[in-house]
Amino acid sequence: MTPTETWLSRLIAHPTVSSVTNLPLMAEVEKALTALGAVCTLFPDATGQKAALLARLGPDGPGGLMLSGHVDVVPVTGQDWTVPPFALTRQGDRLYGRGTTDMKGFIAAMLALAGRAPTLTRPLWLAISYDEEVGCIGVRPMLAAIAARNIRPDLVVVGEPTSMRLGLGHKGKLAFTVSAKGTARHSSEAPLALNALHLAADFMTGVRALQDDIAAHGPAEDGYSVPYATVHVGRLTGGTVVNLVPDSAELLMELRLLAADDPAALTARLHDLAAQIVAPHRGAFPTADLTVVETGGYPGLSTPLSPAVHTFATCLPPGTRPCKLSYGTEGGLFAQSLGVPVVVCGPGDMAQGHRPDEYIETAELAACDAALDAALARFCASPDARAD
Repeated sequence: MTPTETWLSRLIAHPTVSSVTNLPLMAEVEKALTALGAVCTLFPDATGQKAALLARLGPDGPGGLMLSGHVDVVPVTGQDWTVPPFALTRQGDRLYGRGTTDMKGFIAAMLALAGRAPTLTRPLWLAISYDEEVGCIGVRPMLAAIAARNIRPDLVVVGEPTSMRLGLGHKGKLAFTVSAKGTARHSSEAPLALNALHLAADFMTGVRALQDDIAAHGPAEDGYSVPYATVHVGRLTGGTVVNLVPDSAELLMELRLLAADDPAALTARLHDLAAQIVAPHRGAFPTADLTVVETGGYPGLSTPLSPAVHTFATCLPPGTRPCKLSYGTEGGLFAQSLGVPVVVCGPGDMAQGHRPDEYIETAELAACDAALDAALARFCASPDARAD
C-alpha cells in the first residue's frame, strides 16, 4: 500500500461516528505528527470525549498552506454493508470502508504528505475537526483560536470529496424548529378546537409560496443545479390518536442560501409568516402560537479566482475546471473567520459518501497525493514560497 492508503486503513479502523469519542484516533494522529516534528494543539470539547487538532510543520510565520478535514463519519446502523464498514477492504482499484470518501481519504493524504515534507520555508498547517456531520460543531473553537493567533495562510484547502475538481462555492444553511400550539378537544367537536397540525400545514403552505417568490425574484448564481436559495420542510410531527384534536405539532425545516442572500431578511420572513398565520386565531384561542427557532447552520462559500487560487489550480490535472458544490462544508467558516482564500478540493465522489459500501478509487488518492505535493512545493517549500 502507498503511505496514503496505509494511513487510510488506520483511520477507517476508528469508528468515529458522532455519537462516540474520537480521542483514540486523535491521539494516534498527534503522536505520528509530533514524531515528524510538528507542533500540535488539541481543542477538546466540553465533554472531554472529542477533540480537534491543529498541527504546524515548518516555521511559525505568515502565509503557507492550510489543509482541513473532519474525522467524524455518519452511522452505518440500518445500512446493508457487504464488507466490514470499519476495516479497509480492497477490491480491485477500490478501497471500501466508512469514511473512505467522506472524508478520511483526504486526511490520509494530509498525513502522508506530512511524512514526506521537505524542509519548509513557510508553514504547512493541518486542521482536523470533529462533528462536521452534525452541524460543523468541532471546527468552531479551533477556528476561533486560529483567528486569535492571527494565523493567515495564503490558502485553505478543505478536502471534501470533489473528484479533485476545484470547488469555489457552496450554499450556506440555516436550520429551524417550528412549534405550533393549538387547543385539544375530542374530534367530534373538532371545529371548536384549534388543530396544531392545521397551523403547521398553513405554515408549510406559506413556505411553498416563499420558495416560489425566491425562485422568481431572489438572487441567482450560476453553477448550481438550483441557482437560487431553497426552503424546505423535512419533518412534521404531531398528534397522538385520530379522535383527539392535537394541541401541539412540530416541523423541522432549513434554508440553503447563496452568498448574495441576506440570512436575517429570510429568517424575518419566516417569523412574519408564523405571525400572520396565528393572528386570525388569537381572538378565539388566546394561547395559539407558532414559534420559529433557529437551531444551527453554517455560512456559504464564494471564492474569487485570486492569485493563490490560481496557483493551486495549476497543481491540479490539466483541464480541471472550477465548480460549485451542492453540499455544505466547513469552508465558509474558514473564509468568514480568517478572511483568506478557501477552496474545496478532495478525492472521491460525494455520491459514494453516506452510503453502504462506501468506497474511493485508488487513482483518486494518487491524484490527490500529486496535487498536494505540487501545492506544498508552491506554497511552503519554494525559495519565495508565496503564491503568485
